[in-house]
Amino acid sequence: MTAADVSLTIHTIGDDPAVRFAGEELARYLGRITSRGVGLGSCETPGVADGLYIGPMASFPNIVLPEVAQPSLDDAIAIDVVGARGTLAGINGRSVLLAVYRYLTELGCRWVRPGPDGEFLPAIDCLPAVKVEEAASYRHRGVCIEGAVGYEHVRDMVDWLPKLGFNSYFMQFREAHTFLDRWYSRAGNPYIEGEPLSLDAARQYTADIETEISKRGLLYHKVGHGWTCEPFGVPALGWEKQVHEPDAAVAKFLAQVNGERTFWDGIAINTNLCYSNPEARRIVNGAIASYIRAHPDIRFLHFWLADGANNNCECDECRKARPSDYYVTALNELEDLLSGDGMDTSVVFPLYVDLLWPPTIEKPRVSDRFVLMFAPITRTYSESFRAFDDAPDLPPYQRNKLEFPRAVDENVAFLKAWQEKFQGDSFDFDYHLMWDHLNDPGHMQISEIIGRDMKGLQEIGLNGCMSCQVQRVFVPTSLPMIVMGRMLWNRSLEFADIVSDYFAAAFGPEGAAVCGYLGELSDLFDPQFLRGEKGDASEEAIHRLTAIPGVVEAFAPTIERNIESAQPCHAKSWFYLKHHAELTKEFAKALKTKARGEDEGAAEIWQKLKKMAWGKEPELHRVLDTWLFTGTLGKRFE
Repeated sequence: MTAADVSLTIHTIGDDPAVRFAGEELARYLGRITSRGVGLGSCETPGVADGLYIGPMASFPNIVLPEVAQPSLDDAIAIDVVGARGTLAGINGRSVLLAVYRYLTELGCRWVRPGPDGEFLPAIDCLPAVKVEEAASYRHRGVCIEGAVGYEHVRDMVDWLPKLGFNSYFMQFREAHTFLDRWYSRAGNPYIEGEPLSLDAARQYTADIETEISKRGLLYHKVGHGWTCEPFGVPALGWEKQVHEPDAAVAKFLAQVNGERTFWDGIAINTNLCYSNPEARRIVNGAIASYIRAHPDIRFLHFWLADGANNNCECDECRKARPSDYYVTALNELEDLLSGDGMDTSVVFPLYVDLLWPPTIEKPRVSDRFVLMFAPITRTYSESFRAFDDAPDLPPYQRNKLEFPRAVDENVAFLKAWQEKFQGDSFDFDYHLMWDHLNDPGHMQISEIIGRDMKGLQEIGLNGCMSCQVQRVFVPTSLPMIVMGRMLWNRSLEFADIVSDYFAAAFGPEGAAVCGYLGELSDLFDPQFLRGEKGDASEEAIHRLTAIPGVVEAFAPTIERNIESAQPCHAKSWFYLKHHAELTKEFAKALKTKARGEDEGAAEIWQKLKKMAWGKEPELHRVLDTWLFTGTLGKRFE
């Protein structure tokens, strides 16, 4: 492109990589949606020539962004553009990128799912006036890796997140080997031959993903699992059973349960330690401190105890206090170890299973170092977060005999008890899209719950959400994640407005019909029934399940007349919906047969459905995690 071809120039200010990337993205998309030639350059002083200037707030003395508590962690944007002139500013480099995507959204661009086939880009002749000044409703707006994924799946997710207003990504473990290996080895799919992924390859993929995260200035969360075994020389790549029993040098640090100090159920990362042992805490904290110092790119380092539950040490010393007391002792000792090192890495500690019961002796120090993570993994998704004036009392703590709360008010009661001990930064670590979305094949009810939850986070004193979820969760729709991202950015948005905007962008003129169809499927499947919250199957439930194939078949002509849409994004959405319809009919038949008490017949239908899902993986792998789909739903029938 020559200078004569350029009719719009974008000027980036400063040397922040996220700002440079924001300029590249703005130039790329404006070049595609307008008939203009778009040039990209850099400058030190805004306003010396015509064009769009993008950069951090400090570069624009006349712009006053909404106030935020911590400019490096919080996000705020200011957009003031008239035609081909104006400014796009952010409180930090990441916010500048968010401002660019918000501007493009105001122009009519939509990203309805990750990857090129999820882009709906309008054609516009002239650039309208756009003025936006906003700060995000919540600091923490992220996604955590789960399920089975290839590098491309994660890369596309990382690319997609800031387009929706998300600002962070969480890579579990040190190299995410277990999630990547499930994909490359084609775990569970006998129709496709895979190969086990080497540890070196997993580390390279992780490094490549970290490059994508850094390029966008996203807040990086890492590790979580493994601190109870890796510091003792026991690898923590996933939930695999150990081949050997721990040697004596390691066993002495492990939790004593039922009189034994060994790996819990043979799985190292599910094994707690003897936390009353100061040497065990010293070894773990030393490993964490060394890891933080070696990885300054990690903004939030997660320090989790063992996975699993009711597996804490029963020795005489550990019985003197709750696990949370010894955990808080370890956290405070870690703060002593890290103080004065100049690192701004935050340490995230979870309220998870046994740790839901707060300490009675120790108290965590309130500092910028620690962030509380509320992880209500046993909660129901038939209810949403809200403030409770009459929260129930906590049940007594009984070591290794605990029953965990399902009702939302019971879970929030545990959070409130912890908040009396710790008033620092905090967020929700939740699982809406890990398993529960499979209880709602229409995605409409889980989307509504997500919307209410995102609104309710503020009411219960949390500053955002990190979604622990499968990365390929876009069939039949991406609505659950769209709702999550947009309402984490602005909790005052109306669910109905997000829904109508999404279906129009994803499906085109007949998007409203898809919304109605999927809403009917959600009602007929009845997620509350599928969660087992309505007891044994009733005739009413069987009647609803019986009706589903007819509803799907009645909608088939609508799918067929749209599947060849000239708009590529719309066509792909209808294509995925057609495959979803085929899977949905078989799932309804299997559930109906199971509800009638015909277990053998239900298992036969499930086998057919499982083979269908495996066979569709080459076409659906970008939007459906077949490993999780078959593994989770199969538990109902096998």
